[in-house]
Amino acid sequence: MTQAARAEAALDDALHDRARKAAAQERHIDYRSPAGEPALVAPDSVQWRVFRNPVALGVGGVAAVLLEFADARIRSGVWEHSVYPVDPIGRSRRTGLAAMVGVYGPQSTARAVIAGVTRMHARVGGTTPDGTAYRALDPELLDWVHATASFGFMKAYDRFVRPLSAADQTRFFAEGEPVGALYGVRHPVRSEADFTAMMERLLPRFEPHPINLEFLDIIASGKAAPNVPRALHRALARGAVAILPPVVRKRLQLGGEWNLSLADRAMLRLAGTLADRVHDKSSPAWAAAERLGLPGRFSWLEPKQQRRILLARG
Repeated sequence: MTQAARAEAALDDALHDRARKAAAQERHIDYRSPAGEPALVAPDSVQWRVFRNPVALGVGGVAAVLLEFADARIRSGVWEHSVYPVDPIGRSRRTGLAAMVGVYGPQSTARAVIAGVTRMHARVGGTTPDGTAYRALDPELLDWVHATASFGFMKAYDRFVRPLSAADQTRFFAEGEPVGALYGVRHPVRSEADFTAMMERLLPRFEPHPINLEFLDIIASGKAAPNVPRALHRALARGAVAILPPVVRKRLQLGGEWNLSLADRAMLRLAGTLADRVHDKSSPAWAAAERLGLPGRFSWLEPKQQRRILLARG
């Protein structure tokens, strides 16, 4: 074995060791206690409605990653300083956990989790292949990462679950500001127009890269949830590409093989609609509602019913 091969093998072993340690340290979040402690986001919010839907989270999360990886600074930071190259599913799961606790978790727990993420990001920095310096806590990158998540989840729910009114879309963006502020976001997007303006400023930096295709292939493979039909995984990956702004998709060179077919669209709409009707008693949304003394199904109720319950509680 050559010296270069030995070095690469040692690096791979180190990454796998980090992945095992990260998995062992995954935090269990108790959404049911402390009783009465509010979340950072209100229970009658649009975010509580959107984040309980796994199809919206899956499609929106993949779209957000593609938007982030379009910028070499973020892509390099994730690929060089995390276990993503060897454990993309575990890394994505932990990222999803941080998103869920920000919406449903008790404020004290959410603040602790976000502070831990920020401490970890403080150690991340380096240089992209073209020589551009980056650091994870760069305000511009923090703003963009938060914007991509907000855009992805909102757009996925609107497209594949239930249409959101213009007012609800605006509310969705605004409701995420307290969480974004804890991550260090300075310029939160408050509308899709704001998102588009931020995207256009960063667009000259966007570029195609094999990592984007590798990521999509992982999603389409179904490894993240082997019990779910593979066809749904492929539809999810194509759905994520479909909600990208066309100019970004073109810049990333995601061609016709990622087009959303009529069957894909029907499958996502059916899965998204069915998931929205399932009152999942094991979900963070149900547990968080009970923590607040509300019916577990609270986030599944129509806004008028939610307002009536909240008014009755004073």
